[in-house]
Amino acid sequence: MNEKMTQNARLDYLVEEFKADSVQYKDLQMPKDTEGKRRILRSLMNIRMPRKMDEAVLSVQDEYLQERIRENGIVEPADIPIIRDRMSIWQGDITRLAVDAIVNAANSQMLGCFVPMHTCIDNCIHTFAGVQLRAECNRQMNALRIRYGSNYEQPTAVPMLTDAYNLPAKKVVHIVGPIVECGLTKELEEQLAACYSNTLDMCLENGLRTVAFCCISTGVFRFPNKRAAQIAVRTVSEWLPLHAGQMDRVIFNVFKDEDKEYYEQLLQ
Repeated sequence: MNEKMTQNARLDYLVEEFKADSVQYKDLQMPKDTEGKRRILRSLMNIRMPRKMDEAVLSVQDEYLQERIRENGIVEPADIPIIRDRMSIWQGDITRLAVDAIVNAANSQMLGCFVPMHTCIDNCIHTFAGVQLRAECNRQMNALRIRYGSNYEQPTAVPMLTDAYNLPAKKVVHIVGPIVECGLTKELEEQLAACYSNTLDMCLENGLRTVAFCCISTGVFRFPNKRAAQIAVRTVSEWLPLHAGQMDRVIFNVFKDEDKEYYEQLLQ
């Protein structure tokens, strides 16, 4: 059924299905414009708790998201020049990257961002992966709570690996970065370095040879951007020679011009 639907028909169908799935918003008025409909759909996906969804709806969701990603343009590692030592910089939307793994700056609940239309990377990744990603994160967290107790939260710098679902990447590595509350400390810097080295170790263990890192802990976690870039480049530069031939590419994915400049200065 869904293969014969136009993209606009998929969008209309999904808005109605996600509205019906949400008791609170089932009577929400459908906007007439495409952008308005997209915003409603994304918002309903963002707030949806992890639970079973009808397979027919998931099938249409998958077709819709994959087409959206094709429209945005898929970027291969071969499209991104190497600056030095298998390291690259790429400025743009991480959900476009067809790498083995992208890194998500997660929170300790590991369920993604529930704020409708929030611009954080966690929200963006969960939106374009589809609702299956939150469901998998929830399954993993439930298993960890059985093991460690009902109050378990994911510790800082401990990565979690999931499928990427509708994203062009194969996997997503979710990691909780350190939060800077009362100034930068050596411990926070060590935790950030561990985010990078532990993620690379996880990639190595799972045969993932191309990885794109976001700017972990910057933004709402308040880690200074320049220092974060210094720690990221230093940690990766130290890790790669110790694992020669086992990682093809490490991409530093940036969104802001400020971060791009920092990484360019560090990698030149």
